Amino acid sequence: MPQITNDEVDVVIVGLGWAGSLMAIELAKEGLKVRALERGPDRPPEDFAYPKPADQYAYATRNKVFATPRDAALTVRYDTTQTALPTRKWGAFAPGTGVGGSGLHWTGVLIRPTPTDLKLKTYADQAYKRGSLDPEMRIKDFPFTWEEIEPHYDFFDKVCGLSGTTGNLKGQVQPGGDPFEGPRSNPYPLPALQDTLNCSMFAETARGMGYHPFPNPSANVSQPWTNPYGAQIAPCNYCGYCSKYPCLNASKASPQTAVLDVLKRLPNFDYRVNANVIRVDLHEDKKTARGVTYIDEQKREVFQPAKIVILASFQFANVRLMLLSGIGKPYDPVSETGTIGRNYAFLSNGNATLFFKDKHFNPFATAGATGEMFNDISPGNFEDGPKQGFIGGAKIHSSQSTGAPIGTALPPGTPGWGKGWKEAMMDWYGRSMTIGITTTCMSYRGHFLDLDPTYKDPWGMPLLRMTFDWRQNELKLQRYLREIVLKIAKEMKPDALSENFLALDSHWDITKYVSTHNVGGAIMGTSPRDSALNRYLQSWDVHNVFVPGGNAFPQNFQANPTATIGAITLFAAEAIKKQYLKNPGPLVQA
Repeated sequence: MPQITNDEVDVVIVGLGWAGSLMAIELAKEGLKVRALERGPDRPPEDFAYPKPADQYAYATRNKVFATPRDAALTVRYDTTQTALPTRKWGAFAPGTGVGGSGLHWTGVLIRPTPTDLKLKTYADQAYKRGSLDPEMRIKDFPFTWEEIEPHYDFFDKVCGLSGTTGNLKGQVQPGGDPFEGPRSNPYPLPALQDTLNCSMFAETARGMGYHPFPNPSANVSQPWTNPYGAQIAPCNYCGYCSKYPCLNASKASPQTAVLDVLKRLPNFDYRVNANVIRVDLHEDKKTARGVTYIDEQKREVFQPAKIVILASFQFANVRLMLLSGIGKPYDPVSETGTIGRNYAFLSNGNATLFFKDKHFNPFATAGATGEMFNDISPGNFEDGPKQGFIGGAKIHSSQSTGAPIGTALPPGTPGWGKGWKEAMMDWYGRSMTIGITTTCMSYRGHFLDLDPTYKDPWGMPLLRMTFDWRQNELKLQRYLREIVLKIAKEMKPDALSENFLALDSHWDITKYVSTHNVGGAIMGTSPRDSALNRYLQSWDVHNVFVPGGNAFPQNFQANPTATIGAITLFAAEAIKKQYLKNPGPLVQA
Protein backbone atom coordinates (compact mmCIF):
# COMPACT_ATOMS: atom_id res chain seq x y z
CA MET A 1 0.00 0.00 0.00
CA PRO A 2 1.50 3.40 -0.97
CA GLN A 3 2.28 5.85 1.79
CA ILE A 4 -0.24 8.65 2.42
CA THR A 5 1.15 12.18 2.78
CA ASN A 6 -0.63 14.81 4.87
CA ASP A 7 -0.52 18.55 4.35
CA GLU A 8 2.62 20.17 5.77
CA VAL A 9 2.48 21.89 9.17
CA ASP A 10 4.88 24.20 10.93
CA VAL A 11 5.07 21.96 14.00
CA VAL A 12 4.20 18.31 14.53
CA ILE A 13 3.99 17.18 18.15
CA VAL A 14 4.23 13.50 19.04
CA GLY A 15 2.16 12.85 22.17
CA LEU A 16 -0.55 15.02 23.71
CA GLY A 17 0.11 14.81 27.45
CA TRP A 18 1.50 17.60 29.63
CA ALA A 19 4.59 18.32 27.52
CA GLY A 20 2.73 18.03 24.22
CA SER A 21 -0.23 20.18 25.23
CA LEU A 22 2.00 22.92 26.69
CA MET A 23 4.18 23.00 23.58
CA ALA A 24 1.10 23.01 21.37
CA ILE A 25 -0.64 25.94 23.02
CA GLU A 26 2.51 28.03 23.31
CA LEU A 27 3.46 27.54 19.65
CA ALA A 28 -0.09 27.76 18.30
CA LYS A 29 -0.58 31.06 20.13
CA GLU A 30 2.50 32.26 18.25
CA GLY A 31 0.58 31.74 15.01
CA LEU A 32 2.21 28.49 13.91
CA LYS A 33 0.19 25.69 12.32
CA VAL A 34 0.45 22.90 14.88
CA ARG A 35 -0.67 19.27 14.64
CA ALA A 36 -0.43 16.74 17.46
CA LEU A 37 -0.30 12.98 16.90
CA GLU A 38 -1.45 10.83 19.81
CA ARG A 39 -0.89 7.07 19.85
CA GLY A 40 -3.98 6.35 21.96
CA PRO A 41 -7.64 7.35 21.80
CA ASP A 42 -9.27 10.67 22.51
CA ARG A 43 -10.26 11.12 26.16
CA PRO A 44 -12.81 13.94 26.36
CA PRO A 45 -13.99 14.83 29.88
CA GLU A 46 -17.52 13.59 29.20
CA ASP A 47 -16.12 10.04 28.98
CA PHE A 48 -15.39 9.95 32.71
CA ALA A 49 -17.06 12.94 34.42
CA TYR A 50 -19.90 12.70 36.91
CA PRO A 51 -22.36 11.01 37.08
CA LYS A 52 -20.18 8.19 35.74
CA PRO A 53 -18.73 6.16 38.63
CA ALA A 54 -15.08 5.93 39.70
CA ASP A 55 -14.66 2.23 39.04
CA GLN A 56 -11.73 1.00 41.11
CA TYR A 57 -11.46 -2.33 39.34
CA ALA A 58 -11.49 -0.70 35.89
CA TYR A 59 -9.10 2.17 36.58
CA ALA A 60 -6.82 1.12 39.43
CA THR A 61 -6.68 -2.65 38.82
CA ARG A 62 -7.29 -3.08 35.09
CA ASN A 63 -5.50 0.17 34.13
CA LYS A 64 -8.28 1.52 31.93
CA VAL A 65 -6.46 4.71 30.88
CA PHE A 66 -2.97 3.25 30.66
CA ALA A 67 -1.02 1.96 27.70
CA THR A 68 -1.23 -1.78 27.28
CA PRO A 69 1.96 -3.86 27.36
CA ARG A 70 1.06 -5.04 23.86
CA ASP A 71 1.39 -1.47 22.58
CA ALA A 72 4.14 -0.13 24.85
CA ALA A 73 6.06 -3.08 26.29
CA LEU A 74 9.77 -2.97 26.94
CA THR A 75 12.23 -5.64 27.96
CA VAL A 76 14.06 -5.62 31.28
CA ARG A 77 17.28 -7.04 32.70
CA TYR A 78 19.48 -6.27 35.71
CA ASP A 79 22.82 -6.14 33.86
CA THR A 80 24.40 -6.82 30.50
CA THR A 81 25.17 -10.48 31.29
CA GLN A 82 21.44 -11.28 31.27
CA THR A 83 18.91 -11.74 28.48
CA ALA A 84 16.15 -9.16 28.86
CA LEU A 85 12.55 -10.37 29.01
CA PRO A 86 9.45 -8.41 28.00
CA THR A 87 6.92 -6.88 30.37
CA ARG A 88 3.67 -8.82 30.06
CA LYS A 89 1.85 -6.79 32.71
CA TRP A 90 2.57 -3.37 34.23
CA GLY A 91 4.04 -3.54 37.69
CA ALA A 92 6.64 -1.04 38.96
CA PHE A 93 5.40 1.67 36.58
CA ALA A 94 2.44 2.15 34.24
CA PRO A 95 2.69 4.64 31.35
CA GLY A 96 -0.42 6.39 30.15
CA THR A 97 -1.76 6.59 26.64
CA GLY A 98 -4.41 8.60 24.84
CA VAL A 99 -5.03 12.33 24.97
CA GLY A 100 -3.80 13.64 28.32
CA GLY A 101 -1.21 10.87 28.67
CA SER A 102 0.03 10.21 32.19
CA GLY A 103 -1.16 13.72 33.08
CA LEU A 104 -4.71 12.39 33.04
CA HIS A 105 -4.22 9.76 35.74
CA TRP A 106 -1.48 11.30 37.88
CA THR A 107 -1.95 11.86 41.62
CA GLY A 108 -1.55 15.63 41.48
CA VAL A 109 1.50 16.22 43.71
CA LEU A 110 3.27 19.16 42.06
CA ILE A 111 6.50 19.83 43.92
CA ARG A 112 9.64 21.53 42.69
CA PRO A 113 13.15 20.17 43.22
CA THR A 114 15.51 22.33 45.27
CA PRO A 115 18.30 24.42 43.73
CA THR A 116 20.73 21.80 45.08
CA ASP A 117 18.84 19.04 43.26
CA LEU A 118 19.35 20.91 40.00
CA LYS A 119 23.10 21.31 40.64
CA LEU A 120 23.73 17.90 42.20
CA LYS A 121 27.12 17.29 40.57
CA THR A 122 28.40 20.62 41.87
CA TYR A 123 27.09 19.77 45.36
CA ALA A 124 28.64 16.29 45.28
CA ASP A 125 32.05 17.64 44.24
CA GLN A 126 31.95 20.11 47.13
CA ALA A 127 30.45 17.94 49.90
CA TYR A 128 31.98 14.49 49.30
CA LYS A 129 35.57 13.31 49.48
CA ARG A 130 36.96 12.13 46.18
CA GLY A 131 36.34 8.39 45.84
CA SER A 132 33.71 8.18 48.59
CA LEU A 133 30.84 7.60 46.14
CA ASP A 134 30.31 4.71 43.73
CA PRO A 135 32.81 5.22 40.87
CA GLU A 136 30.15 4.03 38.42
CA MET A 137 27.84 6.93 39.35
CA ARG A 138 27.22 9.45 36.55
CA ILE A 139 25.31 12.33 38.11
CA LYS A 140 25.22 15.70 36.34
CA ASP A 141 23.97 19.24 36.81
CA PHE A 142 20.93 20.48 34.94
CA PRO A 143 22.19 23.03 32.38
CA PHE A 144 20.41 26.11 33.74
CA THR A 145 20.30 28.13 36.94
CA TRP A 146 17.48 28.39 39.44
CA GLU A 147 16.99 32.02 38.42
CA GLU A 148 16.56 31.01 34.76
CA ILE A 149 14.06 28.19 35.35
CA GLU A 150 12.05 29.57 38.29
CA PRO A 151 9.80 31.86 36.18
CA HIS A 152 8.71 28.78 34.23
CA TYR A 153 7.97 26.83 37.42
CA ASP A 154 5.95 29.85 38.49
CA PHE A 155 3.93 29.96 35.28
CA PHE A 156 3.24 26.21 35.40
CA ASP A 157 2.10 26.60 39.03
CA LYS A 158 -0.46 29.08 37.74
CA VAL A 159 -1.48 26.81 34.85
CA CYS A 160 -2.27 24.11 37.42
CA GLY A 161 -3.75 26.28 40.18
CA LEU A 162 -1.14 24.93 42.58
CA SER A 163 -2.51 24.74 46.11
CA GLY A 164 -0.14 24.86 49.07
CA THR A 165 1.77 26.96 51.59
CA THR A 166 4.70 29.11 50.46
CA GLY A 167 7.98 28.36 52.22
CA ASN A 168 10.41 30.79 50.59
CA LEU A 169 9.16 33.98 48.94
CA LYS A 170 11.91 35.95 47.20
CA GLY A 171 14.50 34.66 49.67
CA GLN A 172 12.41 35.17 52.81
CA VAL A 173 11.40 31.99 54.66
CA GLN A 174 7.66 31.90 55.33
CA PRO A 175 5.92 30.17 58.29
CA GLY A 176 4.20 26.85 57.60
CA GLY A 177 5.88 26.14 54.26
CA ASP A 178 9.02 24.29 53.19
CA PRO A 179 12.01 26.29 54.46
CA PHE A 180 14.30 24.33 52.13
CA GLU A 181 12.55 25.17 48.86
CA GLY A 182 14.16 27.47 46.34
CA PRO A 183 13.05 31.11 46.38
CA ARG A 184 9.68 31.65 44.72
CA SER A 185 8.94 34.77 42.73
CA ASN A 186 5.28 34.54 43.75
CA PRO A 187 3.27 32.77 46.47
CA TYR A 188 1.32 29.62 45.73
CA PRO A 189 -1.69 30.55 43.59
CA LEU A 190 -4.13 28.92 46.04
CA PRO A 191 -4.14 27.91 49.72
CA ALA A 192 -3.39 24.34 50.74
CA LEU A 193 -5.92 21.54 50.80
CA GLN A 194 -7.57 20.71 54.10
CA ASP A 195 -5.61 18.31 56.30
CA THR A 196 -6.99 14.90 57.21
CA LEU A 197 -6.45 13.31 60.64
CA ASN A 198 -3.36 11.35 59.62
CA CYS A 199 -1.76 14.51 58.17
CA SER A 200 -2.33 16.47 61.38
CA MET A 201 -0.99 13.64 63.55
CA PHE A 202 2.10 13.18 61.37
CA ALA A 203 2.83 16.91 61.12
CA GLU A 204 2.51 17.43 64.88
CA THR A 205 4.82 14.51 65.65
CA ALA A 206 7.41 15.41 63.00
CA ARG A 207 7.45 19.04 64.10
CA GLY A 208 7.98 17.95 67.69
CA MET A 209 11.01 15.92 66.56
CA GLY A 210 12.61 18.94 64.88
CA TYR A 211 11.49 18.43 61.29
CA HIS A 212 9.71 21.02 59.12
CA PRO A 213 6.48 19.54 57.70
CA PHE A 214 4.33 21.43 55.21
CA PRO A 215 1.20 20.59 53.17
CA ASN A 216 1.79 18.55 50.02
CA PRO A 217 1.85 20.93 47.03
CA SER A 218 -1.31 19.95 45.17
CA ALA A 219 -2.69 20.25 41.66
CA ASN A 220 -6.02 19.06 43.08
CA VAL A 221 -7.13 22.64 43.49
CA SER A 222 -8.46 23.89 46.83
CA GLN A 223 -10.63 26.67 45.34
CA PRO A 224 -12.10 27.58 41.94
CA TRP A 225 -9.30 28.65 39.61
CA THR A 226 -9.00 30.31 36.21
CA ASN A 227 -5.50 29.85 34.83
CA PRO A 228 -3.45 32.10 32.51
CA TYR A 229 -4.83 30.33 29.44
CA GLY A 230 -8.40 31.03 30.58
CA ALA A 231 -9.15 27.42 31.53
CA GLN A 232 -11.33 26.92 34.61
CA ILE A 233 -10.59 24.24 37.21
CA ALA A 234 -13.25 23.34 39.78
CA PRO A 235 -12.53 23.04 43.53
CA CYS A 236 -11.68 19.57 44.80
CA ASN A 237 -14.55 17.75 46.53
CA TYR A 238 -12.20 15.24 48.26
CA CYS A 239 -13.65 12.15 46.58
CA GLY A 240 -10.24 10.46 46.67
CA TYR A 241 -10.22 9.10 43.13
CA CYS A 242 -7.05 10.72 41.77
CA SER A 243 -4.06 8.40 41.33
CA LYS A 244 -4.73 6.13 38.32
CA TYR A 245 -8.06 7.87 37.69
CA PRO A 246 -9.16 10.76 35.48
CA CYS A 247 -10.76 13.40 37.71
CA LEU A 248 -14.55 13.03 37.74
CA ASN A 249 -15.03 16.59 39.00
CA ALA A 250 -12.65 18.60 36.75
CA SER A 251 -10.73 19.49 39.94
CA LYS A 252 -7.32 17.99 39.16
CA ALA A 253 -5.08 19.97 36.82
CA SER A 254 -4.48 17.89 33.72
CA PRO A 255 -4.02 18.59 30.02
CA GLN A 256 -7.81 18.25 29.71
CA THR A 257 -8.73 20.72 32.46
CA ALA A 258 -5.82 23.18 32.18
CA VAL A 259 -4.92 23.39 28.47
CA LEU A 260 -6.89 21.40 25.91
CA ASP A 261 -10.29 23.07 26.15
CA VAL A 262 -8.60 26.34 25.18
CA LEU A 263 -6.15 24.80 22.72
CA LYS A 264 -8.86 23.01 20.71
CA ARG A 265 -10.53 26.35 19.97
CA LEU A 266 -7.49 27.69 18.15
CA PRO A 267 -8.04 27.43 14.36
CA ASN A 268 -4.36 26.69 13.65
CA PHE A 269 -4.27 23.60 15.91
CA ASP A 270 -5.57 20.11 15.27
CA TYR A 271 -4.79 16.63 16.49
CA ARG A 272 -5.07 13.03 15.30
CA VAL A 273 -5.69 10.13 17.64
CA ASN A 274 -4.80 6.44 17.25
CA ALA A 275 -1.77 7.71 15.34
CA ASN A 276 1.26 5.61 16.31
CA VAL A 277 4.43 7.43 15.25
CA ILE A 278 7.08 4.91 14.22
CA ARG A 279 9.94 7.20 13.19
CA VAL A 280 11.18 10.71 12.62
CA ASP A 281 12.11 11.08 8.96
CA LEU A 282 15.39 12.89 8.33
CA HIS A 283 16.78 14.66 5.29
CA GLU A 284 19.71 13.00 3.54
CA ASP A 285 22.28 14.99 5.49
CA LYS A 286 20.75 13.68 8.77
CA LYS A 287 21.03 17.18 10.27
CA THR A 288 17.36 18.13 10.01
CA ALA A 289 14.04 16.31 10.16
CA ARG A 290 11.45 16.59 7.41
CA GLY A 291 8.56 15.16 9.42
CA VAL A 292 7.34 11.92 11.00
CA THR A 293 5.72 8.70 9.84
CA TYR A 294 2.84 7.15 11.74
CA ILE A 295 0.44 4.22 11.48
CA ASP A 296 -3.15 5.40 11.52
CA GLU A 297 -6.29 3.70 12.81
CA GLN A 298 -6.76 1.88 9.49
CA LYS A 299 -3.18 0.56 9.78
CA ARG A 300 -2.01 2.77 6.93
CA GLU A 301 1.43 4.35 6.87
CA VAL A 302 1.12 8.13 6.84
CA PHE A 303 3.86 10.73 6.39
CA GLN A 304 3.36 14.02 8.21
CA PRO A 305 5.71 16.72 6.86
CA ALA A 306 6.69 19.46 9.32
CA LYS A 307 9.28 22.17 9.77
CA ILE A 308 9.73 21.42 13.50
CA VAL A 309 9.31 18.06 15.24
CA ILE A 310 8.52 17.88 18.96
CA LEU A 311 8.84 14.46 20.62
CA ALA A 312 6.61 14.89 23.68
CA SER A 313 5.61 11.32 24.48
CA PHE A 314 6.33 9.43 27.68
CA GLN A 315 10.03 9.14 28.49
CA PHE A 316 10.43 5.58 27.16
CA ALA A 317 8.68 6.40 23.88
CA ASN A 318 10.81 9.50 23.28
CA VAL A 319 14.06 7.58 23.74
CA ARG A 320 12.87 4.69 21.57
CA LEU A 321 11.82 7.03 18.74
CA MET A 322 15.24 8.68 18.76
CA LEU A 323 16.91 5.27 18.57
CA LEU A 324 14.59 4.02 15.81
CA SER A 325 15.10 7.23 13.82
CA GLY A 326 18.88 7.42 14.04
CA ILE A 327 18.87 10.73 15.94
CA GLY A 328 22.12 10.78 17.90
CA LYS A 329 24.44 7.88 18.60
CA PRO A 330 23.23 4.99 20.81
CA TYR A 331 24.97 4.82 24.18
CA ASP A 332 27.62 2.13 24.74
CA PRO A 333 28.25 1.50 28.46
CA VAL A 334 31.61 -0.17 27.81
CA SER A 335 33.26 2.68 25.92
CA GLU A 336 30.87 5.31 27.36
CA THR A 337 30.42 6.75 23.89
CA GLY A 338 27.09 7.76 22.46
CA THR A 339 24.29 9.61 24.22
CA ILE A 340 20.90 8.08 23.40
CA GLY A 341 19.89 5.77 26.24
CA ARG A 342 22.38 6.88 28.92
CA ASN A 343 21.58 7.98 32.49
CA TYR A 344 18.35 6.03 32.95
CA ALA A 345 17.06 6.31 36.53
CA PHE A 346 13.94 5.33 38.45
CA LEU A 347 13.25 5.78 42.18
CA SER A 348 12.32 3.74 45.23
CA ASN A 349 9.66 4.12 47.85
CA GLY A 350 8.90 2.51 51.20
CA ASN A 351 6.51 2.96 54.06
CA ALA A 352 5.35 2.07 57.52
CA THR A 353 1.64 1.44 58.10
CA LEU A 354 0.31 2.38 61.52
CA PHE A 355 -2.90 0.87 62.95
CA PHE A 356 -4.96 2.57 65.68
CA LYS A 357 -7.94 0.88 67.36
CA ASP A 358 -9.35 4.17 68.68
CA LYS A 359 -9.02 6.37 65.58
CA HIS A 360 -10.99 6.56 62.35
CA PHE A 361 -9.26 8.25 59.44
CA ASN A 362 -12.35 8.55 57.20
CA PRO A 363 -10.38 7.53 54.08
CA PHE A 364 -13.18 8.43 51.67
CA ALA A 365 -12.66 12.16 52.39
CA THR A 366 -9.35 12.88 50.72
CA ALA A 367 -7.64 14.14 47.58
CA GLY A 368 -4.77 12.60 45.66
CA ALA A 369 -2.29 15.09 47.08
CA THR A 370 -3.76 15.30 50.58
CA GLY A 371 -0.87 15.01 53.02
CA GLU A 372 2.03 16.59 54.85
CA MET A 373 5.69 16.09 53.98
CA PHE A 374 9.10 17.36 54.97
CA ASN A 375 12.24 17.93 52.93
CA ASP A 376 14.80 17.94 55.75
CA ILE A 377 16.37 14.76 54.35
CA SER A 378 17.30 15.95 50.87
CA PRO A 379 20.74 16.70 49.41
CA GLY A 380 22.41 19.59 51.18
CA ASN A 381 19.90 19.69 54.04
CA PHE A 382 21.44 17.02 56.29
CA GLU A 383 24.96 15.93 57.12
CA ASP A 384 24.71 12.15 57.36
CA GLY A 385 24.87 11.47 53.60
CA PRO A 386 28.47 12.64 53.20
CA LYS A 387 29.40 11.06 56.55
CA GLN A 388 27.97 7.64 55.64
CA GLY A 389 29.02 7.61 51.99
CA PHE A 390 25.72 7.87 50.15
CA ILE A 391 24.16 10.71 48.22
CA GLY A 392 20.48 11.48 47.85
CA GLY A 393 17.44 11.89 50.02
CA ALA A 394 13.68 11.67 50.12
CA LYS A 395 10.52 13.50 50.81
CA ILE A 396 9.06 11.87 53.92
CA HIS A 397 5.29 12.18 54.02
CA SER A 398 1.98 10.97 55.31
CA SER A 399 -0.53 11.08 52.50
CA GLN A 400 -4.07 9.73 52.65
CA SER A 401 -5.12 7.82 49.57
CA THR A 402 -8.62 6.82 48.63
CA GLY A 403 -10.71 4.52 50.82
CA ALA A 404 -11.44 2.12 47.97
CA PRO A 405 -11.51 -1.45 49.35
CA ILE A 406 -9.12 -3.29 47.01
CA GLY A 407 -5.68 -3.16 48.60
CA THR A 408 -6.81 -1.82 51.98
CA ALA A 409 -3.99 -2.16 54.50
CA LEU A 410 -4.60 -4.71 57.26
CA PRO A 411 -2.40 -5.63 60.25
CA PRO A 412 0.44 -8.16 59.91
CA GLY A 413 -0.79 -11.75 60.16
CA THR A 414 -4.18 -11.09 58.58
CA PRO A 415 -5.27 -13.91 56.22
CA GLY A 416 -5.30 -12.97 52.57
CA TRP A 417 -8.86 -14.20 52.04
CA GLY A 418 -11.83 -15.88 53.70
CA LYS A 419 -13.44 -15.34 57.10
CA GLY A 420 -10.28 -14.01 58.77
CA TRP A 421 -9.80 -11.39 56.07
CA LYS A 422 -13.44 -10.29 56.29
CA GLU A 423 -13.27 -9.96 60.06
CA ALA A 424 -10.08 -7.93 59.86
CA MET A 425 -11.62 -5.67 57.24
CA MET A 426 -14.56 -5.02 59.56
CA ASP A 427 -12.26 -4.34 62.52
CA TRP A 428 -9.55 -2.27 60.85
CA TYR A 429 -11.00 -0.54 57.78
CA GLY A 430 -10.32 3.19 58.08
CA ARG A 431 -8.10 2.74 61.14
CA SER A 432 -4.68 2.89 59.51
CA MET A 433 -2.35 5.54 58.10
CA THR A 434 1.03 5.42 56.39
CA ILE A 435 4.31 7.26 56.62
CA GLY A 436 6.14 6.93 53.33
CA ILE A 437 9.29 7.89 51.48
CA THR A 438 9.83 8.88 47.85
CA THR A 439 13.54 8.79 47.14
CA THR A 440 16.17 10.05 44.79
CA CYS A 441 17.87 7.68 42.36
CA MET A 442 21.29 8.34 40.90
CA SER A 443 22.35 7.50 37.36
CA TYR A 444 25.09 4.95 36.68
CA ARG A 445 27.31 3.89 33.84
CA GLY A 446 25.56 0.52 33.59
CA HIS A 447 21.96 1.77 33.77
CA PHE A 448 20.72 2.56 30.28
CA LEU A 449 18.14 2.05 27.53
CA ASP A 450 18.72 0.56 24.08
CA LEU A 451 16.89 -1.44 21.41
CA ASP A 452 16.27 -5.11 22.15
CA PRO A 453 17.87 -7.45 19.59
CA THR A 454 15.14 -10.09 19.91
CA TYR A 455 11.70 -8.79 20.82
CA LYS A 456 9.63 -6.63 18.46
CA ASP A 457 6.37 -4.70 18.56
CA PRO A 458 3.30 -5.51 16.39
CA TRP A 459 4.85 -3.44 13.57
CA GLY A 460 8.09 -5.45 13.57
CA MET A 461 10.19 -2.81 15.29
CA PRO A 462 12.53 -3.56 18.22
CA LEU A 463 11.22 -3.01 21.73
CA LEU A 464 13.09 -0.72 24.07
CA ARG A 465 15.38 -2.60 26.46
CA MET A 466 16.04 -1.42 30.02
CA THR A 467 19.14 -2.39 32.00
CA PHE A 468 18.61 -1.42 35.63
CA ASP A 469 18.97 -2.67 39.21
CA TRP A 470 19.42 -1.16 42.66
CA ARG A 471 22.91 -0.05 43.63
CA GLN A 472 24.30 0.11 47.15
CA ASN A 473 23.96 3.90 47.28
CA GLU A 474 20.16 3.67 46.91
CA LEU A 475 19.91 0.70 49.30
CA LYS A 476 21.97 2.46 51.99
CA LEU A 477 19.71 5.48 51.59
CA GLN A 478 16.65 3.27 52.05
CA ARG A 479 17.98 1.80 55.30
CA TYR A 480 18.84 5.25 56.62
CA LEU A 481 15.36 6.55 55.80
CA ARG A 482 13.76 3.47 57.35
CA GLU A 483 15.21 4.38 60.72
CA ILE A 484 13.78 7.91 60.51
CA VAL A 485 10.31 6.68 59.50
CA LEU A 486 10.20 4.05 62.25
CA LYS A 487 11.26 6.56 64.89
CA ILE A 488 8.41 8.86 63.86
CA ALA A 489 5.98 5.94 63.72
CA LYS A 490 6.88 4.66 67.19
CA GLU A 491 6.58 8.17 68.60
CA MET A 492 2.94 8.09 67.44
CA LYS A 493 2.30 4.92 69.52
CA PRO A 494 0.19 2.82 67.13
CA ASP A 495 -1.48 -0.42 68.26
CA ALA A 496 0.17 -2.31 65.41
CA LEU A 497 2.80 -1.51 62.81
CA SER A 498 3.95 -3.01 59.52
CA GLU A 499 6.82 -1.87 57.33
CA ASN A 500 7.90 -2.16 53.71
CA PHE A 501 11.47 -1.10 52.91
CA LEU A 502 14.26 -2.46 50.74
CA ALA A 503 16.95 -4.66 52.27
CA LEU A 504 20.64 -4.16 51.49
CA ASP A 505 20.60 -7.22 49.20
CA SER A 506 17.44 -6.24 47.31
CA HIS A 507 17.10 -6.41 43.56
CA TRP A 508 14.71 -4.14 41.70
CA ASP A 509 11.27 -5.78 41.54
CA ILE A 510 9.38 -4.92 38.37
CA THR A 511 6.20 -6.67 39.55
CA LYS A 512 5.22 -4.26 42.36
CA TYR A 513 4.03 -0.72 41.66
CA VAL A 514 6.35 2.08 42.78
CA SER A 515 5.54 5.09 40.58
CA THR A 516 5.69 6.18 36.96
CA HIS A 517 8.55 8.63 37.57
CA ASN A 518 10.94 7.16 34.98
CA VAL A 519 13.65 9.55 33.81
CA GLY A 520 16.73 9.83 31.64
CA GLY A 521 17.73 8.21 28.37
CA ALA A 522 17.86 11.42 26.30
CA ILE A 523 19.27 13.88 28.78
CA MET A 524 19.94 17.61 28.61
CA GLY A 525 23.44 18.91 29.18
CA THR A 526 26.18 21.28 28.10
CA SER A 527 28.04 19.04 25.65
CA PRO A 528 27.04 16.66 22.83
CA ARG A 529 29.69 14.29 24.14
CA ASP A 530 27.61 13.17 27.12
CA SER A 531 24.10 14.54 26.53
CA ALA A 532 21.48 14.14 23.80
CA LEU A 533 19.88 17.58 24.19
CA ASN A 534 21.01 21.09 24.93
CA ARG A 535 19.48 23.30 27.64
CA TYR A 536 16.49 24.06 25.39
CA LEU A 537 15.71 20.35 24.84
CA GLN A 538 16.97 20.66 21.26
CA SER A 539 18.74 17.66 19.76
CA TRP A 540 22.45 18.34 19.38
CA ASP A 541 22.37 16.27 16.17
CA VAL A 542 19.10 17.29 14.46
CA HIS A 543 18.40 20.93 15.26
CA ASN A 544 14.69 21.03 14.38
CA VAL A 545 13.87 18.18 16.79
CA PHE A 546 13.04 19.07 20.41
CA VAL A 547 12.40 16.42 23.08
CA PRO A 548 10.61 17.61 26.25
CA GLY A 549 9.89 15.11 29.02
CA GLY A 550 11.36 13.15 31.89
CA ASN A 551 13.88 11.71 29.41
CA ALA A 552 15.83 14.98 29.82
CA PHE A 553 16.61 14.50 33.55
CA PRO A 554 20.22 13.41 34.19
CA GLN A 555 19.14 11.62 37.40
CA ASN A 556 16.04 11.49 39.58
CA PHE A 557 15.42 13.78 42.54
CA GLN A 558 12.96 13.18 45.37
CA ALA A 559 10.43 15.66 44.01
CA ASN A 560 7.76 14.35 41.66
CA PRO A 561 8.82 15.09 38.05
CA THR A 562 5.73 16.86 36.66
CA ALA A 563 6.63 20.38 37.84
CA THR A 564 10.04 20.14 36.19
CA ILE A 565 8.66 18.59 32.99
CA GLY A 566 6.28 21.54 32.77
CA ALA A 567 8.99 24.10 33.51
CA ILE A 568 11.59 22.79 31.05
CA THR A 569 8.92 22.45 28.35
CA LEU A 570 7.91 26.09 28.81
CA PHE A 571 11.60 27.10 28.87
CA ALA A 572 12.12 25.33 25.54
CA ALA A 573 8.92 26.77 24.03
CA GLU A 574 10.11 30.28 24.90
CA ALA A 575 13.45 29.63 23.18
CA ILE A 576 11.72 28.34 20.06
CA LYS A 577 9.47 31.41 19.91
CA LYS A 578 12.11 34.03 20.69
CA GLN A 579 15.18 32.52 19.06
CA TYR A 580 14.64 29.50 16.81
CA LEU A 581 11.83 30.89 14.64
CA LYS A 582 13.94 33.97 13.82
CA ASN A 583 17.07 31.97 13.01
CA PRO A 584 16.54 28.19 12.68
CA GLY A 585 19.61 26.28 13.75
CA PRO A 586 21.43 25.16 16.88
CA LEU A 587 20.47 27.33 19.86
CA VAL A 588 23.65 26.36 21.72
CA GLN A 589 26.96 25.96 19.96
CA ALA A 590 28.63 22.63 20.65
